[in-house]
Amino acid sequence: MTETKNSTSKTLLRVFFLLIFIACFSGFLSPPVALTLGILFGLILSNPYPLQSRTASRWFLQGSVVALGFGMNLHEVIRAGRSGFIYTALGITFALVVGLSLGKLLRIRGNSSYLITAGTAICGGSAIAAIAPILHADEEEMAVSLGTVFVLNSVALLIFPPLGHLLHLSQMQFGLWAALAIHDTSSVVGAASRYGAQALIIGTTVKLARALWIVPLALATAALKRSKSRILFPWFILFFCLAAVANTYLPSFSSFSKSLFQLGRLGLTATLFLIGSGISRATLRHVGWGPLAQGILLWIVVALTSLYFIHTGWIAL
Repeated sequence: MTETKNSTSKTLLRVFFLLIFIACFSGFLSPPVALTLGILFGLILSNPYPLQSRTASRWFLQGSVVALGFGMNLHEVIRAGRSGFIYTALGITFALVVGLSLGKLLRIRGNSSYLITAGTAICGGSAIAAIAPILHADEEEMAVSLGTVFVLNSVALLIFPPLGHLLHLSQMQFGLWAALAIHDTSSVVGAASRYGAQALIIGTTVKLARALWIVPLALATAALKRSKSRILFPWFILFFCLAAVANTYLPSFSSFSKSLFQLGRLGLTATLFLIGSGISRATLRHVGWGPLAQGILLWIVVALTSLYFIHTGWIAL
């Protein structure tokens, strides 16, 4: 009897999870609501598909970013990427130095400190996934690093748009700040889309340009560690650029492009629900205070520093 009840409960939990996922993908729910529901689901009920959600969120994110490219103008993409190159290089270097220093100060053991720093400096989970095999990081170090980044991603998506309005940031300023200060591409796009169309374009393009720095960082890490692990290139960024080319130079493709762009936004909303549902009470316990403190302190330093330079006009597109 007990086994039957447990089986029924699990079935209902899975159905409930899938219904919310479908609602997110259908456009009935906004990105912040989808993320909030995901977090609540993970903390209260527990994700019934943890491994599948992790894999699906990665593919949904990459596919959604490519689809968003069909709503971008190539000239704006190039201008934003070129203008943000120097800021990105300086910002990444600054984040790496501060992050590793904090890791030593807080005595974070193993590879977790380096992974959290790389994730903050470049693009969250994608950077961690690329760097971890080179460091031969174990599952616990991966879980701690990803858990820290995911928690901060969720917070950023919820608080950045209100802060942007409170500080009277322009569309350009907010998009640039989101790209420089928020970890994952998904949360950058989610926050920027709430702020406005121009913020979305700038935030997405600068963040994707930033994500390309995974390759040189991975090569440098491999050289320092003398590792021969295979380095993964973020190919979805190339497809995003090709989508922007099609949208810019193929006017007959415009109606189809609008549909794909909208599909990308819906896919992103569903991705945020999956990411949020991956944060469980066990994950929060597993992260611990040391790595979480490092991630929070580094994030605050990066966010405040980039905001200062953007607000004073030192960083602009």
